[in-house]
Amino acid sequence: MEEDFEFDYTEDAKFSVERYEEMIRKQDLYFFDSQSFDGIIDYYIEKNDPIKALQVVDFAKTQHPYVASFFIKQAQLLINTGQMEEAFDLLEKAESLEPSNSDIYLLKGSVMESREWHDDALGYYQKALELSDEPQDILMQIAYLYENMGDYRSAIDNLKTCLQFHGENQDALYELAYCYDILDLQEESIAFYLQFIDGEPYSYSAWYNLGNAYTKLSLFEKAIDAYDYAILIKETFGSAYFNKGNALINLERYQDAIAVFKLTFEYETPDAETYCSIGECYEKLELMDEARSFYKKAVKLDDGLAEAWFGIGITLDYEERWFESIHFFKKAIGVNDSNPEYWFALGDSEYKLGNYESAAEAYEKVLELSPQDMDIWLDFSSMHFEQGNLTEAISILYEGIKNIPDLVDFHYRMVAYLFSDGQYNESLNFLQKAITNDASKLDQLFEYLPDLEKQSLIMDIVNRYSV
Repeated sequence: MEEDFEFDYTEDAKFSVERYEEMIRKQDLYFFDSQSFDGIIDYYIEKNDPIKALQVVDFAKTQHPYVASFFIKQAQLLINTGQMEEAFDLLEKAESLEPSNSDIYLLKGSVMESREWHDDALGYYQKALELSDEPQDILMQIAYLYENMGDYRSAIDNLKTCLQFHGENQDALYELAYCYDILDLQEESIAFYLQFIDGEPYSYSAWYNLGNAYTKLSLFEKAIDAYDYAILIKETFGSAYFNKGNALINLERYQDAIAVFKLTFEYETPDAETYCSIGECYEKLELMDEARSFYKKAVKLDDGLAEAWFGIGITLDYEERWFESIHFFKKAIGVNDSNPEYWFALGDSEYKLGNYESAAEAYEKVLELSPQDMDIWLDFSSMHFEQGNLTEAISILYEGIKNIPDLVDFHYRMVAYLFSDGQYNESLNFLQKAITNDASKLDQLFEYLPDLEKQSLIMDIVNRYSV
């Protein structure tokens, strides 16, 4: 934890700093009252010069050895540089001089928390809370401690108490949303923010977090309404525009989403994620030139944005420019090699170009990363089937059935593979089971291999079990 120092550089403070620096230059010895020392110390802290601040503290303690604030400031500076034991000793001295100062216990709690002595830290924070006239920051610190302990429910309780003292505490509102999210309590989150908004109707943060909770429950229309209120209250709220755009994408309102994303550029510098989202919208509208243009803008700003490289590849794949698409799929994989969607797309492009060995390598990576993906088992086995490698196709699909045993789609496909391989009895057994489980998907079999409709063995089973 770092305590915030606020320094008002008044004329008196300016004079004190100039006088102190004059003393250093002349190697002389001047006297300063404790208030002047406080101003000088805060000046160097604001200037991000902890070494000079510590030098002033040491000097101040020689002239005012019984002023607790100097020991507290020195302890804070040492905590910021990781010198916890020395800081704690100073806080002990400060406590002996001014035991009612809440800052002492807040900093002691920080030292204990850095050592992961959570119970001791909590005890000191509670002591600070008892002594403080402004408990908001302490309640926030207690909430953070509970989060570090994995006790998100207690963190929520303290954040709610914090908001009772200061309803527009932005950090508390966002942290509360985070805790609800971790606990997957979106309904409770919504209930809280609705109640909170009743008392604080102009809290743009509350409306924004309400929109996020609705989004997580796929209540996109309600989410958009909440984001609109946030934007109405704070017109420059770029994050609300961005999340509203994503909600519109989920509703397949791509043109509306594009308009909203572009509005963010009026209030914030264009960023790679927004460009990428606009590219996605144009892609969904099958306007591939426009999509590719925005994806390229995204990677120009951030060449580590895998989704934008992938998007460029998708637009090229759509235009059957498979050789070019491979380069961009590989760029996406270079950034994030654990995304099965990237490997799947790479495998498909390699397959379309007749690079079967490379396609197989990519498909195998998909199986490793996402064995519950139905399509990869079907596509990978189908590639072998179409190349006449019936044994390999059957083997792959058997593995698929082991991973997803109740998926009837696999059973219908296995009928085609086994029948083509001459394993008629086994094929008919699969067909019987498939029709019994879900006759509505029978068309999949004939769409994949239309010649099976001419096979009397197949049609006898179909007529017998699909009635």
